Amino acid sequence: MEQTELQVEIPSVLKQTSCQNIKDFDYVDYGNGNNPNPLENAISDKESYGESIAGSKITKLELQEVVIISLPASPSGLHIGQTKLVLHSEKCENTDQNDTKNPYPQLAKQKKFHSQPILVRENGDRKVVHSEAIRDHRFDPFKTWSGRLERQISNLRGKPTQEPDIEAGASQREEIEEAPGVDRYFDALEGPELDTLRATEVSVLPEDEKWPFLLRFPVNAFGICLGVSSQAILWKTLNTSPAMSFLHISPMPNLILWWAALALILFVSFVYLLKIVFYFEAIKREYHHPVRVNFFFAPWIACMFMALAVPPSIAVNLRPFIWYILMTPIFILELKIYGQWMSGGQRRLSKVANPSNHLSIVGNFVGALLGANMGLKEGPIFFFAVGLAHYIVLFVTLYQRLPTNAALPKELHPVFFLFVAAPSVACMAWAKIQGDFDYAARIPYFIALFLYMSLAVRVNFFTGIRFSLAWWAYTFPMTGASIATIKYTMAVTNVVTRSLSVCLSAISTFTVSTLLVYTIVHAFVLRDLFPNDISIAITRKKPKFSKMLSHFRSSSADSKDFDSSISKNSEI
Repeated sequence: MEQTELQVEIPSVLKQTSCQNIKDFDYVDYGNGNNPNPLENAISDKESYGESIAGSKITKLELQEVVIISLPASPSGLHIGQTKLVLHSEKCENTDQNDTKNPYPQLAKQKKFHSQPILVRENGDRKVVHSEAIRDHRFDPFKTWSGRLERQISNLRGKPTQEPDIEAGASQREEIEEAPGVDRYFDALEGPELDTLRATEVSVLPEDEKWPFLLRFPVNAFGICLGVSSQAILWKTLNTSPAMSFLHISPMPNLILWWAALALILFVSFVYLLKIVFYFEAIKREYHHPVRVNFFFAPWIACMFMALAVPPSIAVNLRPFIWYILMTPIFILELKIYGQWMSGGQRRLSKVANPSNHLSIVGNFVGALLGANMGLKEGPIFFFAVGLAHYIVLFVTLYQRLPTNAALPKELHPVFFLFVAAPSVACMAWAKIQGDFDYAARIPYFIALFLYMSLAVRVNFFTGIRFSLAWWAYTFPMTGASIATIKYTMAVTNVVTRSLSVCLSAISTFTVSTLLVYTIVHAFVLRDLFPNDISIAITRKKPKFSKMLSHFRSSSADSKDFDSSISKNSEI
């Protein structure tokens, strides 16, 4: 049978396009010798092109140019009926001069993406040819300068970067520039710390790849500082308390823990300071988060713990100005948050109350305790009164579940220990203000002791719970109860109080040690200690139906692929 010669018809768009300046086209000239890296071993001339198609009698084409067409990301907003054929005259100089009013405004709204780098071969090695510098702009809206500083530095170095597509990033920037309201956080997130995106929501940042480290570093990382610094206070109390002298505790554990806590606080503060400098938009979203906002008290509480735990070999008495420096940001935060609780707006207490709000209360009692240790009177009493008033309101609100009237999920069970934190520190603060562990100090201590025991007897209450970095914030209430028991033992010394002090101290130390091991494993072995912080990547408004539908379609497609792979494996 005779083989017929095949004819290849060139598409009309390429046939009519022979100029080098066409809008929305990327042009690479490989025929006139201007490009130092032509497509060798692929298409060099008529003969090489003919030999590249083995066994075929296709008419050889005279290729002088290669045109790369940039297409829209999705044809969802572009109907075929809205398009029309535009013929260009041969050897046109510039089509921009003949631009007229666009009769189809839908086309102008389409996102335009430049073609990707072309892979060519040069001396047997692959090389990427860039038409222009390519840079990932998806994280720019979260940056403090939205990438402007980076572009300026690149321009000074003589390496200008590609300007982002204004039309393409307009919608994303609008979603990020204004932080979402409280209702959006509750509607879009779920989980123990409101850190999991609901199935009906979409993220403004890519979920299928790891974000920059600073974006993944949350403010609740200061919880580690709370746990370690409170342990330093515990071992200092065990060393200096006359009622616990029978243990013969060396001052070395207190010294080691204090230096370790200091190094940890400096490291976490430095990393978070870098996040403030480079990703301030992410800081704003954390501040508006109904749970994360309470952790902004954590760094200042940790610093006060460090002042209380300072070893006697380093300093015996601290200057009072340290107290004023540390209490100033706490006072400013309280004016903001407590005012929102009373104002009756979106952030009223009955709506945003959660156990992590205890962190904003504990700061008052820790400040009162530190100020009393320094010999101050009026300031500690002031903060003690403010903390006591708001603790009573918060305790009743959380005890009756006024915001939701629903049980907390199992992952949230460790946060119940925050109920123990405020009365434990309050009893020590009042005892220091009065100079004696009197009846007024024993009332909050017994409340804390009862809450501690009511949680400790429920062992199944805390089993099978996923590890979270925020757990560290729940360790210092246990340590606070241990320290308060030691202070009570100094007032009421007997076998029962001493045994209780030893047991609570051992439980607290064991819990912190276990969390330390878990943290090291997740940080250096599993490498999942800092996952993508989805809680700061929610949209400002509820996603449109089209976005939700596409999200569902992608999820269903992934599930179908997973099911098909399982069925194939089972058949094999």
